Amino acid sequence: MSSILQTSVMRGRYRPAGLPFIAAVAATAAGSISTVVSCNRQAGRDAKPNVLFIAVDDLNDWGEPFGGYPGVQTPNLSRLAKEGQLFTRAYCSAPASNPSRASLLTGIRPSSSGVYHNNQPWRPALPDAVTLPQYFTANGYEVEGSGKIFHGGYNDTASWPVYHPVERSPVPPGSPLLGKAHFDWAPVQVTDQEMGDYKNVTYAVDFLKKKKDRPFFLAVGFTRPHLPWYVPQKYFDLYPVDNITRPDVIANDLSDIPKAGVKIAKPEGDHRFIVENGQWEKAIQGYLASISFFDAQLGRLLDALEASGQKENTVIVLFGDHGWHLGEKEHWRKFALWEEAARVPFIIVAPGVTKPDSRSERTVNLLDIYPTLLELCGLPAKEELEGNSIVPLLKRPDAEWEHPSLTTHGKDNHALRSERWRYIRYADGSEELYDHDTDPQEWVNLAQKAEYEPVKRDLSRWLPDKNVPDAKPAKKK
Repeated sequence: MSSILQTSVMRGRYRPAGLPFIAAVAATAAGSISTVVSCNRQAGRDAKPNVLFIAVDDLNDWGEPFGGYPGVQTPNLSRLAKEGQLFTRAYCSAPASNPSRASLLTGIRPSSSGVYHNNQPWRPALPDAVTLPQYFTANGYEVEGSGKIFHGGYNDTASWPVYHPVERSPVPPGSPLLGKAHFDWAPVQVTDQEMGDYKNVTYAVDFLKKKKDRPFFLAVGFTRPHLPWYVPQKYFDLYPVDNITRPDVIANDLSDIPKAGVKIAKPEGDHRFIVENGQWEKAIQGYLASISFFDAQLGRLLDALEASGQKENTVIVLFGDHGWHLGEKEHWRKFALWEEAARVPFIIVAPGVTKPDSRSERTVNLLDIYPTLLELCGLPAKEELEGNSIVPLLKRPDAEWEHPSLTTHGKDNHALRSERWRYIRYADGSEELYDHDTDPQEWVNLAQKAEYEPVKRDLSRWLPDKNVPDAKPAKKK
């Protein structure tokens, strides 16, 4: 393992339309399916494993097993982590929902597709892509989706034999209460049963109750903790405002950041609004309440899987689609290339492969999900996938691993994360470099120091060779 990829100390921070297309895919895969099934029967193996695929919107590393915020109440995230393997250094391919989800569900990087932002419909850019649920359908799985899997209005009907759209949640009277559209937070006086995520989980629970004659791929997408942070009062009550602690920040944190980075941070936007209106603690309260609400619904889903009798033959994958800033670098939301926006919660439970309560400190990426699930389920590999199967790390968490994790935000803007370093290069050539062994908060930009040129040179080898132009944006309504 190269010197820049050595293990570092963990951050001490708190921080059914489309059926003809599916049929075509199924036809091309028919030979592979029959071969795999035949091999399984000859070997006397059990049926292929099921997959429970759990996507969470805007969930950063503040859940309890990831150590991001002390005192957060996420018992079901902790429960899931103890059943399988948690990755301490998992990162998104893009710090925005649309490019992140499009890339992990097609296996194609943003720099190869041109889908860099939320306003770019991904299917026109990737007309021939076979998505993860499509591939499982083609390989004989019963596939169903519920909630937010693809981004917003870009759900792909060709990917779902059965799909339950995102259910909407109630909002407080007079919202937005802060006058900032969905950048808002407040308790809503309703029961859990009235919330959209509760209803989406109910579809999944009903699916798990049904008898099945073939393996399933069930995708469940949670909207919270995406803005606005409106969840029932009891979740706000878990976090009294007087007990809220802000993230560790320093004054003038953007002073050594190039102009391209400052432009992304937009300190005069959300952050200035938060500070001038005394909303920092209240915003954190809303985010924490939303995390705990999501966690309660996750518990219902895990309980249903256990009650179904399918748990011992089900691979579970849970991930956040990107991270989230709450004032670090004078920035809020995602849309940045720093640790808070790029790092994601990522847990895999693979019966017979992962060990309970295990952790890997290797750098992995959400792009790795597609090839990993194919290998775990014994499906034919797809050469066009740009991620790496992490099955070797599931078998041995400390195995050798020479793959820094790449995050892209806009054409030619990239961040590389090794176990020790974060290296950012913007489209204009400006750079940032952080040593996570000594600076887990990314407060000191080392990019201009001559002694770190070899580190930057070594990491830059992993930047993508191809950076295609921006995909066509959606027409404005």
